Amino acid sequence: MSGPTHAVVLGGGLAGLLAAHALSRHAGSVTVVERDVLPRGPGHRRGVPQAHHAHLLWSNGARVIDALLPGTTDRLLAAGARRIGFQADQVTLTAQGWQHRFPPTQFAIVCTRPLLDWVVRERILRAGRVTLRQGADVVGLCGDHRRVTGARVRDLDRDETTTVEADLVVDATGRASGLRHWLPELGVPLPDRDVVDAGVGYATRLFAAPPGATTGFPAVNVGAYPAGEPCHFGVVYPVEGDRWLVTLSCTRGGALPAHEDEFEAFARSRLGHPIVADLIASAEPLTPVVRSRSGANRRLYPERHEAWPDGLVVVGDSLAAFNPVYGHGMSAAARCAAALDRVLAAGGTARRMQEAAGAAVDDPWFLAASKDIGYVGCRIDAADPRLVGEHIGQQLRFAESIVEKSVLAPGVCGVVTDVVSLSAGPAELGSSRFLSLMHREETLPRLAGPPLRPEELDVVRLPAYESVPTA
Repeated sequence: MSGPTHAVVLGGGLAGLLAAHALSRHAGSVTVVERDVLPRGPGHRRGVPQAHHAHLLWSNGARVIDALLPGTTDRLLAAGARRIGFQADQVTLTAQGWQHRFPPTQFAIVCTRPLLDWVVRERILRAGRVTLRQGADVVGLCGDHRRVTGARVRDLDRDETTTVEADLVVDATGRASGLRHWLPELGVPLPDRDVVDAGVGYATRLFAAPPGATTGFPAVNVGAYPAGEPCHFGVVYPVEGDRWLVTLSCTRGGALPAHEDEFEAFARSRLGHPIVADLIASAEPLTPVVRSRSGANRRLYPERHEAWPDGLVVVGDSLAAFNPVYGHGMSAAARCAAALDRVLAAGGTARRMQEAAGAAVDDPWFLAASKDIGYVGCRIDAADPRLVGEHIGQQLRFAESIVEKSVLAPGVCGVVTDVVSLSAGPAELGSSRFLSLMHREETLPRLAGPPLRPEELDVVRLPAYESVPTA
């Protein structure tokens, strides 16, 4: 097909705006319909409740966004975002012990989600090729079971419903997508769906970091992994404005701090090491505790649907939503946008776009879902053969052995980091090269505590923890 005459993107979040930008390179015109009135700068909005919690933009996602919007990473860094080299710039406690801080092979951009959304949004809207219709709720799709021809949109201020006609409609409305209502109205059966839900919850606060800490102290990621019990996690990420973003989380059955006076105590009693609690003990809290539970991995398969209507494409969290703790959602959104761009450049159809979007989210889907199935109380309603069956126990044991080796061996760690950052596919973990590394690479001694350097401890005024020198 040639580029669409008019494309409508439902949802003005990161996935929707990146998709709109990709479409604008090929379509006659592009309209984004967004329920919220978007802030003029970096600000929270109701439609993205998860934005309060810790986010990572992995190197693969950052590179994809830079290819679509050159210079975006530089703009984020200029606005105060931090580039974290993995594993050099993060102190991590895994289920198999402390991670050695090997030289970085990949990176992640760390900042608040509102800053990242705003930098991307400002770049796209300023170019003038995308029209934004705000304060407008999508109430249905137009067309029939054969083809979608637009969307029915209700203006929230005037309570009026109008039709926006289009020859391509992209659903990027996220976890709250109305597809489960819109498709039956057109006589279209719902697509297959997989769900892997570990019941993950989050509680987050922002703190003022000590002077120099956002550049002179590493990010921190600490967990507690008791056998047969719910797991608890805590991260301290340096973000813009000389602040720490601190997110505490748990799997199903675990507790979350409900009040401000419980936050530090939770970090001290529930995590596998007191470093998170020690860091925030004397730091000034800047916000109240924000809590949410929206960590289920959920994936739709419209590309398998023989009766899927022409002219409709699903991307971002509408297509596949992940446990946010792994930081794959934003990269998956970028990969979907790049997939649309490639297919349109080749003259492909809407169905081909959907197939490409499905392929773009497959790696992050498998990485997140295959990790979560190992947690106590995880609820699985999935047909993906990689996630169910008698082989799962062996698969989980192999994953544990990989982590156990990667915390001590730089070569294995490098490959694992490539996969986790989406810079390599999960199949790399079964390659002969990687299996040889697992068998032959020598390991460093186990660390007895967090591998922090004296100058880093001085920045945050903490005493030395029991440890051994970093590699």
